[in-house]
Amino acid sequence: MVKAASLEGLQAALREKARELGFVACGFTGAGTDPLRAERFEEWLGEGRHGSMEWMESRKVQRASPQGLWPEAQSVIALGMSYAPDGDPLALEGDAEKARISVYAQGRDYHDIVKKALKALARWLIEREPESELKVFVDTAPVMEKPLGQAAGIGWQGKHTNLVSREHGSWLFLGAIYSTLPFAPDETHRDLCGNCRACQDACPTDAFPTPYKLDARRCISYLTIEHKGPIPEEFREALGNRIYGCDDCLAVCPWNKFADAAHRHIKLAPREKLTAPRLAEFLDFDDAGFRQFFSGSPIKRVGRDRFVRNCLYAAGNSGNGALAAQVEKLRCDPNPVVAEAADWAAARLSPSP
Repeated sequence: MVKAASLEGLQAALREKARELGFVACGFTGAGTDPLRAERFEEWLGEGRHGSMEWMESRKVQRASPQGLWPEAQSVIALGMSYAPDGDPLALEGDAEKARISVYAQGRDYHDIVKKALKALARWLIEREPESELKVFVDTAPVMEKPLGQAAGIGWQGKHTNLVSREHGSWLFLGAIYSTLPFAPDETHRDLCGNCRACQDACPTDAFPTPYKLDARRCISYLTIEHKGPIPEEFREALGNRIYGCDDCLAVCPWNKFADAAHRHIKLAPREKLTAPRLAEFLDFDDAGFRQFFSGSPIKRVGRDRFVRNCLYAAGNSGNGALAAQVEKLRCDPNPVVAEAADWAAARLSPSP
């Protein structure tokens, strides 16, 4: 058993090591069940607001609490890494020639960068407490990073359901380390949204039925990334020129005035060719070309067909007749979802008299 005084010193040293590794936020919370958190998650699932993300429900017991996933866990170390943008994420709105890609996907795959830093921190901790055990997680396991981040004091879940930091705004990648060490918990971060509803008003598809509750089935990030079939027609026009994700509810958050790209992890800098890409560049992608272009990018995960589907909706919304020839070719695409999206876009670009 680690003595309390020794554990306190280790906890302070761990915070400093986390900063050295590129994390701008580090907090601690217990690994037990939070009944209110579990109840809200169950309610969200019961309303079907997770859409086709079946893994949310299939592993809900493990997701409901850290000990549901790993009974031996005593503490959670919640960590945040900044990916603050250089400019205004909404600057390309309505541009007929350009496509909008979510800020988080403009650079290298964050899973790799955050996990590497987490593993380095984990090795550091094990070297100091060899008898302890731990597990690291980045977005690919049944872990509720956002509510755990709030419980650990690194931010609060805003009305858009994402974590907001007083120092770094809405631009944080989250990771977690489950540990068998009984670290002292930090104070839960209080909600600082107040009467603000900027994120609610900015959503193009009204994906927030009430503050603090997201209906993924209406969310552009979900529709362009997770949803595999044709996007419902009621949402296609609202996509505008967004081809991967959506930053609107994050970008308008007033707390982003404190976010500074100087605090962004150096390996999360955007690739210049993805900050303001020309839509025409993407419409001719075959599978090999797509994979090569997006090598090392999180966008590669959605595959060529889903990505080109999104680009076709953007083409249809652009009013740019110069894209019509490329769209026309895709009406015969072997993937029926792509072909249907091309039909829709072609009709928008060349409406019947």
